[in-house]
Amino acid sequence: MTGKPVLHYFNGRGRMESIRWLLAAAGVEFEEELFETREEFEKLIQGGALMYDQVPMVEIDGMNLVQTRAILRYIATKYDLYGRNLEEQAWIDMYVEGLRDLSDMIMYFPLSLPEEKEMNLEYILQRATVRFFPVYEKALRDHGQDFLVGNRLSWADVQLLEVILMAEECEPSVLSGFPLLQDFKVRSSQIPTINRFLQPGSQRKLALDEESIKTVKDIFKFERGMFLKNMSTIVAEY
Repeated sequence: MTGKPVLHYFNGRGRMESIRWLLAAAGVEFEEELFETREEFEKLIQGGALMYDQVPMVEIDGMNLVQTRAILRYIATKYDLYGRNLEEQAWIDMYVEGLRDLSDMIMYFPLSLPEEKEMNLEYILQRATVRFFPVYEKALRDHGQDFLVGNRLSWADVQLLEVILMAEECEPSVLSGFPLLQDFKVRSSQIPTINRFLQPGSQRKLALDEESIKTVKDIFKFERGMFLKNMSTIVAEY
């Protein structure tokens, strides 16, 4: 055991990617145990480390942390990215939860049915530019600082940058109507720890492609529309 956090997941983004982002932004080196088959995943389950037989799971400080939001909140608190007081933490939570709604839509987009892809992409971009990004543009304008909360980097800023880049993978011009978010993206990307994470060869993962989608489906044994929400369900919820 090296003392570094150890991340257990498949070799892709999924719900672990925000955890990778937050650790990287905090300047924390981490290791990964990536499974690539159903058998490897079942072995992890049988080892008893997964409270709900689900990943992501992070070994840190002698614990096996599960549940994405619990992991993220622990990391944010441990590495001083969770505000200075209860009020700042409340703002960070509100910003992060909104971003989770948008990131989930984008994360599940590659799993859209072929006949729904165009509709789902249009919906994602409409939600991003009408519901979500205006909130963060206004927050930066009203706050008058480089960051969303207080005057220093927080979990909310890291999550915002991650989701901006995800949205730009769907549509490169998605920020065209949001000048403050454009500035935020450039400024935040230049933070040394984040800049390193954005470089080729880092532990940042690529978006799902057809081959990785097949691998994920084989590992988790789901069929489209069964255990994993498809985009039709997500659209109905939002």
